[in-house]
Amino acid sequence: MTVRVRIAPSPTGNLHIGTARTAVFNWLYARRHGGQFILRIEDTDLERSKAEYTENIQTGLTWLGLTWDEGPFFQTQRLEHYRQAIQTLLDKGLAYRCYCTPEELEQMREQQKAQNLAPRYDNRHRHLSPEQQAAFEAEGRQAVIRFIIDDEREIRWQDQIRGQMLWKGSDLGGDMVIARTPDNPMDSFGQPLYNLAVVVDDIDMAITHVIRGEDHIANTAKQILLYEALEAAVPEFAHTPLILNKEGRKLSKRDGVTSIDDFKNMGFLPQALANYMTLLGWTPPDSTQEIFSLAEAASQFSLERVNKAGAKFDWDKLDWINSQYLHQLPPVELVTLLTPYWQGAGYTVDLEQDGAWWQQLAALIGPSLTRLTDGVKESQLLLTEAITLSPEGQEQLQQPGAKAVLTDISDWLATGEVLTAESAKTKINELTKALGVKKGVVMKSLRVGLMGTVHGPDLIQSWQLLHQKGWDQSRLAQALQTLA
Repeated sequence: MTVRVRIAPSPTGNLHIGTARTAVFNWLYARRHGGQFILRIEDTDLERSKAEYTENIQTGLTWLGLTWDEGPFFQTQRLEHYRQAIQTLLDKGLAYRCYCTPEELEQMREQQKAQNLAPRYDNRHRHLSPEQQAAFEAEGRQAVIRFIIDDEREIRWQDQIRGQMLWKGSDLGGDMVIARTPDNPMDSFGQPLYNLAVVVDDIDMAITHVIRGEDHIANTAKQILLYEALEAAVPEFAHTPLILNKEGRKLSKRDGVTSIDDFKNMGFLPQALANYMTLLGWTPPDSTQEIFSLAEAASQFSLERVNKAGAKFDWDKLDWINSQYLHQLPPVELVTLLTPYWQGAGYTVDLEQDGAWWQQLAALIGPSLTRLTDGVKESQLLLTEAITLSPEGQEQLQQPGAKAVLTDISDWLATGEVLTAESAKTKINELTKALGVKKGVVMKSLRVGLMGTVHGPDLIQSWQLLHQKGWDQSRLAQALQTLA
């Protein structure tokens, strides 16, 4: 048997972190077993589905590295398949037309509520005679199509994550609507609904394993009945844990992020986010391993190691994983990723003329980055000719010997001395002895003179970058002017 799995998002919003994590698990399972990963767009909600969301879903999956083997397939292009399945169920007597009005259904629910009963359809139109149907139609009523659910039936399956599962037919809310009322009175029935469409799709696409969130468990019980009614093989099911916030509730917009675009805009790398999502509910055989590519995760992925309990989203963990990937990037690649952020902050990045300089800058700040968005903050002290003295910097320049340090360095640079890491260190050591001060005084004073603050990236490397631009001398002059 060839493993065939699918991800089937609805294009009613951007690609969500929950859907993306489900896609990761499906992709890993398919790759682990040499199978196929299929993309299906469930776009039958015509009012809410939008082309830009479809594009966002595909772009997001591609950005994460989750390439699909077949698709995308669109449910709106498969309506005839669903109509045939509905007609088959009607012909078999396994489905029927229900003419209840919204008012009648609401009254039924109110009566059940008054009796402290769970709301459910009471199957009142299951056995309508032809004469009763004709009478309802004469009133102008339009029918939905309901699938018969036997209250006495027990639905069992061996969930690949949760083990033996049992649902009673009486807990499924009565006979299930599988098609809406028709928009056109000439049509036999209207738009097919989710549970029917997804089963027909999975049958036609020969899906062998359905891996999805635990919020679909009740749907699985209903869908198993539909597989059987359509005389099709029932796939294996695996219900993954939900992604929770730190309070243990389902992750939502209130937690500051929901879509993959949000993570992208916050400066996370796709490989880091994909890496983190593999750990949201799955534990690798070596539980101490936390950094791995999708391909490496696929080589050891199994549903047996997916947890039943909800997976709490940990921002600190994601930040740490992202930093590990950032710290391993070569400067040339890091420059490419950081350039949009530098440009967005108003800096001119000319890689054709100053590509080597920007790569040196990226190499300098790379070890300090947690997210790409940190690139501006970590490098801004080196991106303009002028400096701004911080309060701490101003205080440092008032220390004994500070002015002499800046004056001596400025005079030394004016001689045209070649600045290398070695010559810079030698000059600092010589100046420390000549002035009879502690080395820290020289280093701090020079840092303030070059960058305006007592804190920042490596002093020698920063000095070399500024020197290449000719900004070290002008900055020292500005600092000395404040002491005049």
